Amino acid sequence: METRVTEVADGTYQLTTYLEEMDFAVNQYLLTGEQPLLFHTGMRGLFPLVVEAVSTIRPPASVRWIGFGHVEADECGALNEWLAVAPDATVIHGAIGCMVSIGDLADRPPRPLEPGETLDLGDHCVEWVDTPHVPHAWEAGVLFDHTTGTLLCGDLFSCYGDYAPTTTDDIVGPAIAAEDGFPSMSLHPTTGTLIRQLAGLEPTRLALMHGPVFTGDCGDALHRLADDADRRVALARGRAAA
Repeated sequence: METRVTEVADGTYQLTTYLEEMDFAVNQYLLTGEQPLLFHTGMRGLFPLVVEAVSTIRPPASVRWIGFGHVEADECGALNEWLAVAPDATVIHGAIGCMVSIGDLADRPPRPLEPGETLDLGDHCVEWVDTPHVPHAWEAGVLFDHTTGTLLCGDLFSCYGDYAPTTTDDIVGPAIAAEDGFPSMSLHPTTGTLIRQLAGLEPTRLALMHGPVFTGDCGDALHRLADDADRRVALARGRAAA
């Protein structure tokens, strides 16, 4: 395996490792500047690849912030390995995540972020957005980079296969197909509503964890994904009623 490094926006690097045996890829995103931020750490087994990839951009020890969408191995499995190589790094996450998991899992105390709270990284300004149970997990959330218009949207729009770093092609169809094959979305009455609210941020890029960076009509893609979530909720209700 190898980890591909691509600058997908000004000072924003996508680190992609394709797992051939699963036909699935895992992305991390490094936002550079005065206070570099790594979003997603990858699993512990991928740490040597990811830290080497980061070293081609910035010294790994310079990472100041570590974030992720929810507690899962591919999102934060190498969390403590990163805290060890980046002695000034602090984990950021929503208050729920810090309270129920990260405060115990991380080797150093995390910094909780309130919904809508921003963090000035110097060359980037990111905002934490709570998305409970979207796509899954109570503590789920996303980061929006106001500087580049990039929504670091974690597991939303996940797809199978290898892919180019960026695309303007449809990302909703592949995400629907992946969900049909391996259901992972939490379905509840507010799933669609929470996804539509992300469109209100007016992102110009959607940085997927398991897929390319989408640079097409982001608002339309989010609304269509929300429509599919509503459809799945309606189907689930119908089955329950029957």
